[in-house]
Amino acid sequence: MLDDTDRRLLRHLLAEPALGTAELAARAGLTTATCWRRLERLTERGVIGARQAVIDWRRLGYEVEVSLRFTLDKTDPRAFDEFLAAARTVPEVIGIETFLGRVDVRLNVIARDMKHYQELYRSRILSLPHITDIEALMLVATIREAEALPL
Repeated sequence: MLDDTDRRLLRHLLAEPALGTAELAARAGLTTATCWRRLERLTERGVIGARQAVIDWRRLGYEVEVSLRFTLDKTDPRAFDEFLAAARTVPEVIGIETFLGRVDVRLNVIARDMKHYQELYRSRILSLPHITDIEALMLVATIREAEALPL
């Protein structure tokens, strides 16, 4: 599906997503027109979903990150949909993932500090529907975040 030129282009794009097409083409050793066509083709195929800004929420004053694992009441056929809809309304929820297994849903939640997290947990998290169990894991350190793929 990908040739060496596509991989080289994607490596440069992953390293600096804000590059303009002309600069990206120069770094990848392509003409601007060829680079643009390849980017369009990769986007049409769904390889490139979007170029997006990555915001460091810590620099915005959020010091606490907690991963909450939920088991939901599976006897209610609406449990997943209603839980997910309610979780989407909590602004401090920065990630929602669903799983097969003992854990049904994981929410990644940020807070300014422990007091803010405690208020958020009591007022917004515990009021989410269909919860039968919650496990909280507080982030201590991020050792590695994959920012590049093995291309």
